[in-house]
Amino acid sequence: MTTITLEQIITFLLEAPMFAELDASELSQIVHIMKVQKVRAGAPIFREGDAGDAWYVMFAGSAEVLKGDAFLPSQRLAILHEKSCFGEMAILDHSARSASVVALSECTVFKFPRSDFEQLLADGNLAAYKLIYEIAKVLSTRQRKITQDLTDALAARESDLLRVASMSVVQGQSVSE
Repeated sequence: MTTITLEQIITFLLEAPMFAELDASELSQIVHIMKVQKVRAGAPIFREGDAGDAWYVMFAGSAEVLKGDAFLPSQRLAILHEKSCFGEMAILDHSARSASVVALSECTVFKFPRSDFEQLLADGNLAAYKLIYEIAKVLSTRQRKITQDLTDALAARESDLLRVASMSVVQGQSVSE
């Protein structure tokens, strides 16, 4: 297992879309609260119903977002790859996870605990506020897509299109939780 250097972490995050507006100094403040977590293939990063106690960035590997219930088998909603951010809605609403994220391969994720992130916000940390703004932009983009998909489905009034649009609603909402 190779050690990841601080320089590698900073370089990686500067290239990740969620962190694009942060400079290296701001990013080093955020990295201070970050935990590096290794996950073996097939293991959950978190499960549907778990407390939303952190958000993540995929450093290496891939994972799938799964949504299930007592009556239907889990359905794959999305696949997460390098630089994907997920679980960020937990920073905003403290809700339980609405989907599971399971490693498809051996993964390395960067975990940002909610309590530590909230402390940065309480301290007035500009980098933390910039990240909240980026999270809001991601959620806004997803909401616009969901609204358009539902509008298209209602206009067409076709059951297959409604089913596809409904899945889009579920996928758009669950990917980031």
